[in-house]
Amino acid sequence: MNQIPMTVSGAEALRAELKRLKSEERPRIIEAIADAREHGDLKENAEYHAAREQQSFCEGRIQEIEAKLSNAQIIDVTKMAESGRVIFGVTVTVYNTKTDEEVTYRIVGDDEADIKQNLISVNSPIARALIGKSVDDVAVVGTPGGDVEYEVVKVEHL
Repeated sequence: MNQIPMTVSGAEALRAELKRLKSEERPRIIEAIADAREHGDLKENAEYHAAREQQSFCEGRIQEIEAKLSNAQIIDVTKMAESGRVIFGVTVTVYNTKTDEEVTYRIVGDDEADIKQNLISVNSPIARALIGKSVDDVAVVGTPGGDVEYEVVKVEHL
C-alpha cells in the first residue's frame, strides 16, 4: 500500500479517535448486544440488529484507522528548513486575481481536509496547482467556472 501523507496533528487526531473507539465505543456496543440478547428472540429484535450494525461500523472504522496509521508518512514541516516553496503541510496565503481576495490555506492529508477551517487536501485541484510554487508565483486552477489565478503571497512552516 502507498504511503499516506499526514501532518502531526492529523496523526494525533486519528490516534485519539482510535483510542476512543477501542476504549469507549467498543465496550458500550458489546454491552448493548448483551442487553439485547437477554430480550429473547434475536430474529425480530431491532435493538440487537442495531447494536450489531454499530459494532460492524465501529470495527470497520478501527481497521481503517489502523491501516492509515500503519501506512502514514508523518510530515512535520516545522522541522524542515524553510525553502519558500509550497509543499505538503505548509500554510500558504494566496491572492485571487479575479476577486482581489487573500485566502490562507494549510495543505494537509485527505483525512484532515476541512474547507471551513481552510485545511485543503494535498490532492485537491488548488493544492496540486500550488505545490512547488514560490512567493510571487502564479498558479492557475481549472474550475467549473473557468480558470482562476492565484498569486502566492506567503509560505509559512507553522
